[in-house]
Amino acid sequence: MTQHTDTDKAISIKGLTKRFGSFTAVDGITFDVSKGEIFGFLGANGAGKTTAMRMLCGLSVPTAGDGTVAGYDILTQPELIKRHIGYMSQKFSLYEELTVDQNLRLFATIYGLSSSRTAERSAALYAELEMTDMRRALVRDIPTGWRQKLAFAAATIHDPAIVFLDEPTGGVDPVTRRRFWELIYRASSRGMTVFVTTHYLDEAEYCHRISMMVDGRIVALDSPEALKKKYNAATMDEVFRILASRAQRSDD
Repeated sequence: MTQHTDTDKAISIKGLTKRFGSFTAVDGITFDVSKGEIFGFLGANGAGKTTAMRMLCGLSVPTAGDGTVAGYDILTQPELIKRHIGYMSQKFSLYEELTVDQNLRLFATIYGLSSSRTAERSAALYAELEMTDMRRALVRDIPTGWRQKLAFAAATIHDPAIVFLDEPTGGVDPVTRRRFWELIYRASSRGMTVFVTTHYLDEAEYCHRISMMVDGRIVALDSPEALKKKYNAATMDEVFRILASRAQRSDD
């Protein structure tokens, strides 16, 4: 398979499988994600979502299946995938002994941006996030909510086609979580695809579509409203509990 030709799809996966010996962590999942979509990737511990995300990010080789991420083949072009995506984890992946500006410049260098492009993107991100006055502050000295914003800026400084957010709001207060979702919506409105995992089921309501994994398989995939209607549930938390109760295993 070569570069993806379906221009509407940011991610297109068919039969993606990962086995570790006799254990099948991800069992033949198939789905597409449209450009600019906010796609929620949910599942209880042990569902296989972390393993699946690692394959999508070019960090793990599938046992079977194929597909594309940001137009690049997951089997043959993992390095190109890494260059065209952003990634942010719950731990924020920042260097606390460096300043805000040094962190951004470091990530820009990792992603191969030129000095002029780094300056251009940094200025735009500082203005958008209202962090211009914090450029010289050490990361360890700024509040958690601002660190979260900075981590998002670092993950998207190269203006990637897709940003993967792995439980990005873990451990922060509800107001900070809401503000972070405003960043997600702005990124999506500019055409960036957002692939997000979260344990906060109220956040699932903000996604355009949601997939639910149980025991390595996708057991539901639709908009939050459609899923609530299908399972006669008032909230996504209820939907999650209904589906997660079917799980047979416990370790991701």
